[in-house]
Amino acid sequence: MGLRAVSAVGALIVLSMSVQPTPVAQEKPSGGIPGLTGVANSRDRTIDLRTGWSRSGATRAPVPQSDSSPGSQPQPELRHSFICFGVGGGELPAPPGGWCESGVPQAGTFDCEMELVPPTWRRLVYPDGTATAWERLDEGSCGPVLPVLTVEDFRSLPIPAPVLQLQPDRGWVLINIETIVMTDPTPVQLRTTLGGFGVDVEAIPRSFTYDFGDGHSLVTRSPGRAHPDHDTFHEYEVPGTYAITLTTQWAGRYRVDGDPTWREVTGTAATSTTSAPFTAEERTSRLVGGLCTERPTPPDC
Repeated sequence: MGLRAVSAVGALIVLSMSVQPTPVAQEKPSGGIPGLTGVANSRDRTIDLRTGWSRSGATRAPVPQSDSSPGSQPQPELRHSFICFGVGGGELPAPPGGWCESGVPQAGTFDCEMELVPPTWRRLVYPDGTATAWERLDEGSCGPVLPVLTVEDFRSLPIPAPVLQLQPDRGWVLINIETIVMTDPTPVQLRTTLGGFGVDVEAIPRSFTYDFGDGHSLVTRSPGRAHPDHDTFHEYEVPGTYAITLTTQWAGRYRVDGDPTWREVTGTAATSTTSAPFTAEERTSRLVGGLCTERPTPPDC
């Protein structure tokens, strides 16, 4: 009685015995990962082990508890490995050599036109070297499986609006004189989770729109500079009370834990902030008999 090796796309090996056992019907899974057609069994035939996979997590070891100090926080570790079953029936990732103690590791079989990626596993490793049990996150796929930060996810993050600065900032400005506006262009670092993965997110301000409250606006990619090198400003033409609104457009990129690659977010997010109300005033110069800083104020001031 010999073994016959059948090669599947992407380096998955299915072993079957030359003695044919009673056929086992394979169901086509409803939903799940596209292209999944069954499972390669390490025993004597190819069968559907999705029901076995449903036991995933039943025998997972409890997650160790730790204090909340920065030096004690665990770091996620990811691995792509086929599936082994332990003595108690729980799932384990195949060793780096690729073989289970009981034989050939198991994994989903896929009709892939690209690289077959084994199931993704994750555990948390603490600074003292202890770690949680491995947890399987997916069933494998055709090509890498990583969560995607959508533009909706990006917009839901608490991106703080950059501070709007005015110059002069004294509660009033002069008409027909430049009122300078500027802001802080520093990128914002954020942290979130997607599909069980930790994700670093960076929001980068790309453009700034100033609504000056008098029907005029300015769209620019410059965050602005202070006087005398200023390049973002507005001259009010009519006295009145105004407020300036700054709307910032943010581009984003993200990096999934365990993968060093930064990926761009498709789309932008926006934040807005509005200044306190101020007055635009008209002032005229004239000669006076004394200093207007005197007390009481001279009547011709």
